[in-house]
Amino acid sequence: MKGLALHWQVIIGLILGVAYAWMSVTLGWNDFTLAYIQPFGDIFINLLKLIAVPLVLFSIISGVTSLGNIQKLGRMGIKTLVTYVLTTMVAVVIGLILVNMFKPGAGADPELLDANRIRYELWRDANGIQALDDIRMVDDPSNAALVELIAQEEAASSEWVTDKLTKASKTKKSGPLQPLVDVVPKNIFGSLVDMSMLQIIFFAIFFGVVVVGLPNEKKAPLTRAIDSLNEVFIQMVWVVMKAMPFFVFALMAGQIVKAAGSEPEMLKQLLSFLMRYGLVVVLGLGFMVFVFYPALVALSIKKLTWKRFQSGMRDAQLTAFSTSSSVATLPVTMQCVHERLGVSTRTSSFVLPIGATVNMDGTSMYQAIAVVALAQFHMVELEWTQQAVIVLTATLASIGAAAVPSAGLVLMIIVLESVGLNPAWIALIFPIDRILDMCRTVVNVTGDGAVSSIIAASEGELSPPAE
Repeated sequence: MKGLALHWQVIIGLILGVAYAWMSVTLGWNDFTLAYIQPFGDIFINLLKLIAVPLVLFSIISGVTSLGNIQKLGRMGIKTLVTYVLTTMVAVVIGLILVNMFKPGAGADPELLDANRIRYELWRDANGIQALDDIRMVDDPSNAALVELIAQEEAASSEWVTDKLTKASKTKKSGPLQPLVDVVPKNIFGSLVDMSMLQIIFFAIFFGVVVVGLPNEKKAPLTRAIDSLNEVFIQMVWVVMKAMPFFVFALMAGQIVKAAGSEPEMLKQLLSFLMRYGLVVVLGLGFMVFVFYPALVALSIKKLTWKRFQSGMRDAQLTAFSTSSSVATLPVTMQCVHERLGVSTRTSSFVLPIGATVNMDGTSMYQAIAVVALAQFHMVELEWTQQAVIVLTATLASIGAAAVPSAGLVLMIIVLESVGLNPAWIALIFPIDRILDMCRTVVNVTGDGAVSSIIAASEGELSPPAE
């Protein structure tokens, strides 16, 4: 497969992984698969987790320091950053609305859902996470592991209730602003070890803003070092991605075999879940591209109708779909917004590079839908407060997804862990991730074009060419 592009190699690895998992389930090879193939998938997860935290840390610091003197950014800088953040939050909220409305993860067979829930509970116990949430039961549970789990829950119920009451009492005493207090770390090294992403993101932004304010002779070597470190971790992702086809094969085979067990019917349920999940993601991404952005532009700029905006961004969208990279598409995006939408060079050269770095609306929406769908698939009810954490985490963590195709998978680990879910679940959505990656890059690039047009209009620097 050396002559093939990486995305084709990954697709082949995915297909082979699914095919092997089917044979393993059908022919009884599960013990061999779990003992000798799945561990390579676990290595892949560990590598992604190894890279995820420093990648986000240095990406955010590098992005903030690249803005230059914060005091001199002026109206354009503030409006650009605020608009990008707001559109990203809107994308996440729309994704959460769709996934809660259609519930793609809740349509599987009840026995598979219960089996998934058992594995989730055991994983939480093994990792020291508070377990024993309410479990939806089938009417006549015949699964021995399920019966055992019920017995364990009844035996521990008294201790569990006491623990819940104690935590509730502490929450009441801590006050309504305690979540805000928790965002500010006491020890950044402890936050790095615990992968407390909100605290890490706060530190990265704070650090970057302070660096920008330093004298040039002190700032220059530090910014060069930060940029170099950022590049190191980006290259680490690329190194891992070179071996990604094999890792994906192992991860897919192991996770599907583990989830499906010895029943081929369970494998069919997994594939059915992927189809439902993929349709919801595509629906959300399509809404952003064909409804939200054109409507936002049309309401803000009377000269740019839905048709003119879509035709102006067409080349950039096609390039984004083929490359799966906002950065690789940047030259085409700049040409489209300048020549076809009439955005001034001054505005496009400032707004679009920032957008290629921090504006990941499609990635954030996909993460929100995937996390909730995976939780539904494992019968985990996420409260509104947890989904609010997803909005904030997906919005901020998406900043680190910029330069690497499929890096959203790296950052999804962070979003999953922010609400106490198993990061290994990302294996279940691998089969269709490449196609969805291409689609969500189109959303990212379209969002860049929409925001640059709005900012240019607000600054009097938009002159759409005559039709």
